[in-house]
Amino acid sequence: FLFLLTPLFLRGKPNVLWITAEDMSPVLGCYGHPDAVTPNIDALSKQSVRYSHAFASAPVCSPSRSCLINGAYPPSLGTQQMRSGFPLPSYMKGFPALLRKDGYYATNNVKTDYNSGNYQEIIKSSWDESSANAHWRKRADLTPKKKPFFSVFNLMTSHQSRSMVWPYERFQKEVQSKLSSDEIHDPAKITLPPYYPDTPIVRKTVARFHDCVTAMDKEVGNILRQLEEDGLAENTIVFFYSDHGSGIPRHKRALQDSGMHVPLMIRFPEKWEKFAPAKAGQTIDRLVAFVDFGPTVLSLTGTTIPKYMQGKPFLGPKDTKARKYVYGHRDRVDEARDLARSVRDKDFLYIRNYMPHLGYNQPTAWPDLGEIRHEFYRLANRKTMTDAQWHFAGPSRPLEELYDCRKDPQNLKNLSQSAEHRKILTRLRKEQAKHAGKTHDLGYLPEYEAWQAFEGSSGWDVGKSGKIDLKPVRKAASGVGSASEKVLLANLQSQNELVRYWGAVGFAAHKGKLSEKADLAIRKALKDPSPSVRIEAANALALKGEITPALPLLIKELEHKNLIVVSHAARTIELLGEKAKAAVPAMQACLKRAYKIRPPDLSPVIVLPGDEDMAMFVGFSCQAFLDKIQGNR
Repeated sequence: FLFLLTPLFLRGKPNVLWITAEDMSPVLGCYGHPDAVTPNIDALSKQSVRYSHAFASAPVCSPSRSCLINGAYPPSLGTQQMRSGFPLPSYMKGFPALLRKDGYYATNNVKTDYNSGNYQEIIKSSWDESSANAHWRKRADLTPKKKPFFSVFNLMTSHQSRSMVWPYERFQKEVQSKLSSDEIHDPAKITLPPYYPDTPIVRKTVARFHDCVTAMDKEVGNILRQLEEDGLAENTIVFFYSDHGSGIPRHKRALQDSGMHVPLMIRFPEKWEKFAPAKAGQTIDRLVAFVDFGPTVLSLTGTTIPKYMQGKPFLGPKDTKARKYVYGHRDRVDEARDLARSVRDKDFLYIRNYMPHLGYNQPTAWPDLGEIRHEFYRLANRKTMTDAQWHFAGPSRPLEELYDCRKDPQNLKNLSQSAEHRKILTRLRKEQAKHAGKTHDLGYLPEYEAWQAFEGSSGWDVGKSGKIDLKPVRKAASGVGSASEKVLLANLQSQNELVRYWGAVGFAAHKGKLSEKADLAIRKALKDPSPSVRIEAANALALKGEITPALPLLIKELEHKNLIVVSHAARTIELLGEKAKAAVPAMQACLKRAYKIRPPDLSPVIVLPGDEDMAMFVGFSCQAFLDKIQGNR
């Protein structure tokens, strides 16, 4: 009877199940990792098409999830900064909303983290249920049992909190206790990548990470068994993937393959084999990216793909030509400010670091709860570390990076200075610039000025409108770490505040003594109308040893009404460390202000979109600075 109640057009549609692992590079047996104990996922791989070239959009969760739910690049949406609260256009409901409109039952268990000011509206429109109890099984209580479903299960067991941050005792109680003795990894036998120093703490942490993956594998097996028990496997297309690279140093938060390359396998039951690009158990090397996942599900289910989506389906009747490149971005993550972009083809990875004066291993409060981070701080010495270790642990980054990923899958040898690879470097450099222009990359805007520019609208609409000429801004950003003093001075004195910002950043990154003219211009910029310019000008002076004119400005900005500005100033003071010791009282007051908005116990407070998380990031910087100055760290 229930089957007869189901419209005819719905009876011929597949169910789609997404199983998403948190924070995990392809460290699985089916991908050849020597330490993997992943029997359930390996069995799934034999039943699936395995992708060898699948990539996240960012090496952190929130931006990647905004990409997945919207089918568009975060730098085009304005969602590239970690938990920034920028709004999206009202017509962007999340692609599951389109499935629901076409008769699907959609559930999400449980993580959302869509990184926009209107994420609550996206959750409401996208899901019939989004909770820790959401399950395809519950559709029978509300709808005809034969109604197709799209269900997502986000498995937290491999998340950085479990693999690195939690106290070891909690990890043992909540994760390792689920494993048998022969499933627990021996730190002495674990395989370390060359960019890790070989110490007991490093070995213990890497072994712990693999224990998390093994525990997560059991959860995958449980979900797949439920699908079989319900008799639904023969009508369900199953995706298994992770949201970005592993949650350990030089993976999560990094644009190397260790942070961006993800496992992806898709199982097609016999009924839907017509959509499979290869036979079960086979591997294909087609490049696929997160921006393509939403359009692909819409294609598989026969749902109309909105024209605004930038991704292209790689399966189903609307399958498109295989892409030549995938693109990545790294922007602010928590309190750590950054801007980097990447382009990857099948063989080579190109990374452009727009803030090369900031190292890969920037201090970051939450990951710094993990012991392994402090091993890198403790051992950070150019004389004793290998090139691969110093690349991550050192105080700065190369302006450009180029890796031959077939010959060098761990991205150990930077070929950007290789004459033999000059043509490849030039091609990928041009492609990165082309993509930034084509997609209206908003990451080049300082965050405070972006809020002003998007007021009453959205980053997406402003970018598409052409109201902001981004070309000169990108050009100014390209000068950081490479431009002459003359060029930086011209940028700092531009009529365009966005260009002036990059001029000030350029002087913060500039090596060598400043001319009197440049010094005067930077001092003048302390009174710039833009707080972002003022803070970076103060940073440039402080880094050149001129703390006296710089620090009062930074302290004053701690009182700014906008928490983005406060976070910028607090982070700048934090990184100055002992040079900014006089800022202790101001940072203590700032910490109290942050706690009024985001108390340490995370009690809910009514604030503006994004403010609660931004207050937390302000607190991170203030506390880290105070701990360091007061000898607590």
